[in-house]
Amino acid sequence: MNDSLVIIPTYNEKDNIRLIIDAVVSLPKAFDILIVDDGSPDGTGNIVKELQQTNLGETTLHLIERSGKLGLGTAYITGFKFAIEKGYDFIFEMDADFSHNPKDLIRLYDSCAKNGNDLAIGSRYISGVNVVNWPMGRVIMSYFASIYVRFITGMPINDTTAGFVCFRRQVLEAIDLDNIKFIGYAFQIEMKFTALKFGFKLNEVPIVFTDRTRGKSKMSGSIFKEAFFGVIRMKIDSFFKKYIPASAS
Repeated sequence: MNDSLVIIPTYNEKDNIRLIIDAVVSLPKAFDILIVDDGSPDGTGNIVKELQQTNLGETTLHLIERSGKLGLGTAYITGFKFAIEKGYDFIFEMDADFSHNPKDLIRLYDSCAKNGNDLAIGSRYISGVNVVNWPMGRVIMSYFASIYVRFITGMPINDTTAGFVCFRRQVLEAIDLDNIKFIGYAFQIEMKFTALKFGFKLNEVPIVFTDRTRGKSKMSGSIFKEAFFGVIRMKIDSFFKKYIPASAS
């Protein structure tokens, strides 16, 4: 077993799934992969099962199939629990559609494994606005959403909604995963906010985010609504919670 697990949630990603798995397998460092598929009617799960029967070198390919679209956050929570149970030291979130460059997995890994960070964030906004193929309206909305989240929460993070991250196992063990409330992009905010509250060390690694060229985006208005109003409730709730710093646990 490798020390690192890349969790990739999927729903109707048949056009990308072989390619993204091949890209991770071809990296100079070995990563295991967990696909959490929400009952994709296009057969994404079946493709993963086929690949499990092939030679993937040092990579072990895992698959968890769920009954339907249960949300991005719950997919990652399922993956986190699997990773903790199996004893992985470094756990990654990554999209299936190549909006995150698999080659950057190594840079995120190095940030935690070699540079002592507890959570490494693949950041679109740490060195300007590094987004390719997004409409200008979406770029502006995403950029100012992060500014809004920083203002409400006080987090010293430029890309608060980033979904390309690496966690040390200890971060996920400290967080009560069953108490994470959000299921959309606000989930990404809540995980970072909670990690900071526990005193873990976060680092932003600059990446270039490229919008998908295959398949259909899962973005919706309800996802942004959850993030916009959810962070206010999350900040208020934090005043009534007790966080034991990681250094004291």
